[in-house]
Amino acid sequence: MVDQVKICEGISDISDSYGGFLIDQWGTLHNGTHVFDNVIATLENLKKRGKQIILISNSGKRADDNEARLKKLGIDKKLFDHVVTSAETTWRSLSERNQAQFQNLGEKYFLMNRLDDLSLTNDLDDLAMTDDIQEADFILLTGSDVPRKTMENYYEPLLKEASRRHMRMICANPEKTITIDNQDYTGSGEIARRYEECGGVVTYIGKPFPSIFQYALTLFHDLYPSQVCVIGDSLANDIRGAKYLDMDCALIANGVHKGSFAKVQNRSDIHKMLKVLGKNYGVEPTYFIPKFHWGRELPDRKNRRKNEK
Repeated sequence: MVDQVKICEGISDISDSYGGFLIDQWGTLHNGTHVFDNVIATLENLKKRGKQIILISNSGKRADDNEARLKKLGIDKKLFDHVVTSAETTWRSLSERNQAQFQNLGEKYFLMNRLDDLSLTNDLDDLAMTDDIQEADFILLTGSDVPRKTMENYYEPLLKEASRRHMRMICANPEKTITIDNQDYTGSGEIARRYEECGGVVTYIGKPFPSIFQYALTLFHDLYPSQVCVIGDSLANDIRGAKYLDMDCALIANGVHKGSFAKVQNRSDIHKMLKVLGKNYGVEPTYFIPKFHWGRELPDRKNRRKNEK
C-alpha cells in the first residue's frame, strides 16, 4: 500500500501527469440510465489536452455494443479512443487461442448467459455451442440470468455435473452481484465462485484480473503503463486491478464506496476512511477524487492546507 494517498479536488489535478487514462464506466461515468454531471465536460477537457482515453467495463457485451450504448447515454465516440470490455477481451482470447488457459479447451461450449444474449459468441467460427452439458468441452459464462433462473434449480445441478466432468469455465464477467430495479442478485462472478467450490477450475476475464488491463494497454499509442492512470469507483475491481500491474490509479468516491465517504468532514477523515477501506480490501489508490469532474469540490476547503499536514 502507499503511505499516503494524494487527495485531489478534480481530474484536473492529475491531468498533466499522464498521457493516457483507463476509465471505468459504470459508477464512474454513468449509472446505466444517465451520465453523471460534469462527465462530458471533463472528458472534453482531457481530449483537448491530447490525452488518450480508453473506457473499460466488466460488461458481458462486446465493444461495439458498449459504444452504441454510450452514445445513447450521450458519451460520443469523439470523447474516447477505445472501449474495452470483459466480453471483448474474452472473444479475442477465444479467437486467437494463444494464451495457455485458452489452449486445449475443446471445440464445444455450454453457454451460460443473461436473457439469451449471444453477442459474445458471434463470429467464433472455430467453436460450436451445445445445449447439452454432457456434450460440452467447457463452460462459457457471460452473465447471470438470476432471478429468471435460480441457483438451486438451474445453476447448481449444472455446476456439479460440469465439475464431475472436469470442465473448465471461462467467466467473461467477474461481477459478483447484479442490480435490477434496486435489488441485488447473484452475479456471474458469484456463479463462478460457486463452481470453484464444487472443485471446478475457472479462468476469469475482466477487472480486477490482469488480462483485461493488459489488453487495454496494447491499445494505447506509444505509452508505457507508467504513463497511464486507471480511474474507477471500485477498490475491489479498478484499484486492485491497477495495482496488480503496478499502475497509478484514482478512486472516485461517489460510486461503490459512496456510503463510506458520505460523512467525511475534512481531509483527515478521508485519510482515515481510506486506511479502513485499505485494510478491508488490501489495496489503496494513488489518488482520491470526490467524483469524476474537472473542478474543485472537497469538504472543508477553507482548512484544506491545515488538514493536509
